[in-house]
Amino acid sequence: MTISKDKRLNPSHISLYMALFNLWNINRFPTEFIIIRDEVMKLSKIGSKSTYHRCLKQLDTWKYLRYFPSHNSFKGSRISLFIFGTTTGQPLDLGVSNQGQPLDLGVPNQGQPLVSYINNNKHKENIYKLELPKNENLVISFFLKNNWPKIEAQKFYAHYAAIGWKIGGKIKMTNWHASAKSWMLKSKDLSLKQIKSPPSQNQDNLKTTKSKNYKEPL
Repeated sequence: MTISKDKRLNPSHISLYMALFNLWNINRFPTEFIIIRDEVMKLSKIGSKSTYHRCLKQLDTWKYLRYFPSHNSFKGSRISLFIFGTTTGQPLDLGVSNQGQPLDLGVPNQGQPLVSYINNNKHKENIYKLELPKNENLVISFFLKNNWPKIEAQKFYAHYAAIGWKIGGKIKMTNWHASAKSWMLKSKDLSLKQIKSPPSQNQDNLKTTKSKNYKEPL
């Protein structure tokens, strides 16, 4: 197998790749899929963000996957995995059908890429149903499952339902689970800032005492 012969890879690379492969499998092997960093780190047992990003970028450079980072906190990064051949050489592109046999992933093949057997249109429809909740109860259920306050679920649903589920009022939301996690991260960060903020100097200046000696000179 290609991975076992590549001396550049360490246990973190392999653990991260297997975590991504598992997510690819769960999503029924789409051409691309969205990842959430915290979930992938937990699944791959990688505790350092710097190690996570370094391994992900190296796997991209070494042609084990394609990594499309997102610099938008409301939108997850995208990953595209390759189908490896059984012969030595570079990983196969999903769009190339004549460079060896695909790795057996439990789906019968005749030398064609695995993705050609998947109904991409049906997959996209199923994903779309998950992206936008039909009612507030679905959002509340997701928040409670993650031990988040019910009031935050209601605020999240009311906010995005009012603006047509658009991020910043312009970009159509593609993954409301990821947006909900980002919502809670920002909510917790705001709460911490309010707790740590020092009292205003103006409030100190307004403090007065009820007992005052009017005989003292001004």
